[in-house]
Amino acid sequence: MELLFAIVIVGLVALLVTRPLRRRAEPGGLDDPAEAELADLEARKESKYREIRDAESDRAAGKLSEQAFARLDAELRADAIEILKRIDRLRGGRHDGPLD
Repeated sequence: MELLFAIVIVGLVALLVTRPLRRRAEPGGLDDPAEAELADLEARKESKYREIRDAESDRAAGKLSEQAFARLDAELRADAIEILKRIDRLRGGRHDGPLD
């Protein structure tokens, strides 16, 4: 009986551990090039937002002059806008998540 219980536990653990590997192979997963690109763009968007917040913090802390901040902020926001446009094109104009 203990052997059967051990086999069941090992089987359940194996299923849980291999679940992410099986999930990737599902249709519409990250194997889809458009979904992979969208995931990459979403990560880049969050990174760009973080850079903008960091620049604002640096300006508030006096680490950046107003002129340097203005130049950096314009560049970062232009990059963010381009990323958002690419995300919008990939989604075909639809919006699936909360507004950021």
